[in-house]
Amino acid sequence: MKKRTLAIRWNAPVTLSFALISLAVLGLAALTQGRSTRLLFSVYRSPLSDALTYPRFFLHVLGHSGISHYTSNVMLLLVLGPGLEERFGSESLLKAMAVTAFVTGLLHWLLFPGTALLGASGVVFMMILMASQGGMHGDGIPLTLILVFLLYVGSEVWTALAVQDNVSHLTHIVGGVCGAVLGLRLRKK
Repeated sequence: MKKRTLAIRWNAPVTLSFALISLAVLGLAALTQGRSTRLLFSVYRSPLSDALTYPRFFLHVLGHSGISHYTSNVMLLLVLGPGLEERFGSESLLKAMAVTAFVTGLLHWLLFPGTALLGASGVVFMMILMASQGGMHGDGIPLTLILVFLLYVGSEVWTALAVQDNVSHLTHIVGGVCGAVLGLRLRKK
């Protein structure tokens, strides 16, 4: 009888790469006392003549303010990402993440000139709304998507109005909208 060996698989390349690159960015931030994060991995109002303004629209999702910020985002990413990669494909998920990063980065750059944005929460909330479309068959919109969207957006709007914190609730909402729209588009393909 042949003995089976247990092997570790690189099962979700986009998800795992994102998590590891974000961890490396966090390590780089520790080595540079946060200068690398301010320079490359956060988006803020900077002149369009600054060549680094454009990559920041995408790279801000890799930066995190500390290990707890990183782990809270990456845990959900690691739970949701593999299923989304399996369902939609790694390339489609990477494109959805890039679109979400760009949209949230650009909106932050336009609407909040006095603050910086960093972290993967917009991407995570995009994944939550994409994942809520699981089991969609036919032309209808699943009730689970509608309920998750209403509960999620409602709680983010309520929190944004009622609580003063350092959380970009607009990024969460925009990430969720991106997930709902991109998930429906990818499903039709």
